Amino acid sequence: MEQRGQGWTQERIVFALAVVLFIVAALGLRGFADPNNLIAIVRSVSVLGILALGMAVVIIGRGIDLSQVSVMAMSGAWYLQMLNDGRPEGMALLTVLAFVVFIGLANGFLVAYGDVPPIFATLASGAVVYGLVRSQFIGSETVPLPPGHWLEALGRMRLVTVPVEVFLFAGASLLIFLFLRYTTWGRYTYLMGDNFQAARTIGIPVRPMNLLRYVISALLAFAAGLLTASNLFSINTRVITSTLLYDIILVVVIGGIGLSGGKGGVRNVVGGALLIGIMLNAMTILDISNIYQNLIKAIILLAAIIIDSLMNPRDEQTAQQGDI
Repeated sequence: MEQRGQGWTQERIVFALAVVLFIVAALGLRGFADPNNLIAIVRSVSVLGILALGMAVVIIGRGIDLSQVSVMAMSGAWYLQMLNDGRPEGMALLTVLAFVVFIGLANGFLVAYGDVPPIFATLASGAVVYGLVRSQFIGSETVPLPPGHWLEALGRMRLVTVPVEVFLFAGASLLIFLFLRYTTWGRYTYLMGDNFQAARTIGIPVRPMNLLRYVISALLAFAAGLLTASNLFSINTRVITSTLLYDIILVVVIGGIGLSGGKGGVRNVVGGALLIGIMLNAMTILDISNIYQNLIKAIILLAAIIIDSLMNPRDEQTAQQGDI
């Protein structure tokens, strides 16, 4: 379950580091504390955080979803393409929602019923999603948002000067928190991650649970795609070749969610998203090239994985399941 205790847990350390980094950047970097830059930070944190929430649900139950960025980009692009082609709003939205749910079910089915290791099942499904949508349903890498669409209004909306994305991220965080903490299936997720064989032995429906977790991840990826479209007024499918997927995993791991499963929660995701969002923005202001930014993130991710493996060692059961 979520970490407790009065000591300096990883969760609290990450929050403290985020606060310190924010203060140092605000005092030392020109333009960091500018309102427009702060808005850019909270927007990026919101999208990254929503994706990380879906990844967290999967990882807590001993899995991983490498198809997230493909689902985010291609479902959003297909939705916008249908709107640009004159399809009715309701039809376009329902069609893409059905597609997203199908991908989540397919991922869960491959893992639960096909016994395919999650890392391979979701890597393959992500490639299929990209290839299918790019070749059959959209005409270019960048798909614009139709003028006057409600997503345009959403992107410009402010509540007490705060971008609406922050409240949407908060709402998604609350829903996932309630699911994990207060629902039977949420508790099952932790039990599966903690001891998969024991969960199966005591009668927990582990296969349907796998389906549910991957559907949740896919739906949150689609929501992140819509938010991206509302911010940029378009979807660029080349984001699939970016380091976004590694950023998501970095948020989850550095926030304190154990890759071996059964550990962590929403607060870990929020702390990790804040720290990584502030760090990425600071590196951009410092004009650090993408090559070195990626190197720095890779080193941090590698260190976080090593620390996680020491704090939450993989057991024989995890290795047999083929999960990260």
